This record gives sequence, structure tokens and C-alpha cells, in this order.
Amino acid sequence: MVATTLVDSGDISIFINQSFVGKYSINTGKLSKSISMYNVNGILNKARQISKIVDVVLCYKTYTEGSLFAISSLYKQDLIFSFT
Repeated sequence: MVATTLVDSGDISIFINQSFVGKYSINTGKLSKSISMYNVNGILNKARQISKIVDVVLCYKTYTEGSLFAISSLYKQDLIFSFT
């Protein structure tokens, strides 16, 4: 599986595009309470709210890490990672 990814050093969350989740039939989990989602320009995101997450194991060479991705509408990217 190949994904178009944006690495954002100013973000503290990680996201996965809802169309990517659907395309690959990725299993999802529900949040106990939905969260309103706004774009950087302050406009409400197309998905409006985050209500589902995906539990993903990321692997790069010998490094492996589990992460929870919030599912949202991401314009051109499949994934957005925070980088600190």
C-alpha cells in the first residue's frame, strides 16, 4: 500500500483521508464523542466532524510504532503526520 503523505511540523495530531480508508477497506473504531474539525483557514472541514479513528502499525526499515489516526477529509493527501 502506497500513500501520499504530508509531514507537518506544526501539527500535534495525525490524520488519514476517509477516501483512503474506504479504498483499502481499513477497519475503523468510533470515538465516544465526535470532535469538530476545522481547516487551517478556520473553515469547517468537509467531513465536519471526526467520529472515527484507525489503529495503524507504521513500519520503516527496522522501526515499528503503533499510532491512532483520526479519519477526516484531506484534500490531496492520504495521510498527515505530525513531526516533532
